[in-house]
Amino acid sequence: MQMRIDYTRVAPGAVEAMGGLESCVRGSGIEDSLLELVRLRASQINGCAYCIDMHNKDARAAGESEQRLYALDAWRETPFYTGRERAALEWTEAVTKVSEGHVPDEVYRRVREHFDEEELVALTMAVVAINGWNRLAISMRAVPGSYQPRPVEVRA
Repeated sequence: MQMRIDYTRVAPGAVEAMGGLESCVRGSGIEDSLLELVRLRASQINGCAYCIDMHNKDARAAGESEQRLYALDAWRETPFYTGRERAALEWTEAVTKVSEGHVPDEVYRRVREHFDEEELVALTMAVVAINGWNRLAISMRAVPGSYQPRPVEVRA
């Protein structure tokens, strides 16, 4: 497999703009572990091998368990996720598959039980961002396997 276009080289301003959205999401207060699950689940739905590889590695580096990562695509059938995580994953699926169901009201009601307005906008922006990255990586054929996670910062 060979990358079609190195978008980081050809369009650094666009990549920087996407990075700005990611910075906003990271600063939202939503748990990093939850954001990684959301990114990974959307990437699974979209079939983005590069992003699946990346977010599996990032989640592991942040301490996520193998069991939860292996079961993510079947999260509804497992006891491994909290109510908040389940709501976020359901929201992620609905927003990612927006053309199939236009984010049903019942999904909105369930996610609002766990997320206030600011958090829900931030969560939605996280889903918007990963869907954008997925479409970029898939269309330009980003090659999975070489990504290495940044070392996790230990806070005193």
